[in-house]
Amino acid sequence: MKNRRIPLLLLGRVPIVLIVLLIAVPTLLAAERMAVMAASANVRSGPSLQHELLWQVEKYHPLLVVEKKGDWCRFKDFEGDQGWIKASLLDKTNCVIVKVQRCNVRTGPGAEYEIAFNVDKGIPFKVLQTRSQWMQVQHADGDKGWIFNALVW
Repeated sequence: MKNRRIPLLLLGRVPIVLIVLLIAVPTLLAAERMAVMAASANVRSGPSLQHELLWQVEKYHPLLVVEKKGDWCRFKDFEGDQGWIKASLLDKTNCVIVKVQRCNVRTGPGAEYEIAFNVDKGIPFKVLQTRSQWMQVQHADGDKGWIFNALVW
């Protein structure tokens, strides 16, 4: 049997990889998927009403909460944008958002069903049920239909 040696260059990188994993994994595990339940919500640059208003999000907008500070949550959205939102405006309702430029929402769970309507990127929905790779969704205005899960975040 040959004596195999691990190159020293590789050994030098092992501690760096371990450090990165020790920092990144707890952050990812701590992230919590939530959604906006108010008709609209302000996104701010920091955890208070005194911080700059960055933009607004509508009902059912899903967020990945990465930090909590008092009554505020720092989040990342489907595009990687970050901001702060009041915790009382969020809950754990299962919601998704369209991540492609335009997609069809169908009358049933499959491509063979008629197109009920089309939606653009950034439109959020509450998930009502799932069947295989399809989700029945509802928009805040009441419109319902089925969307293929690869098209949403």
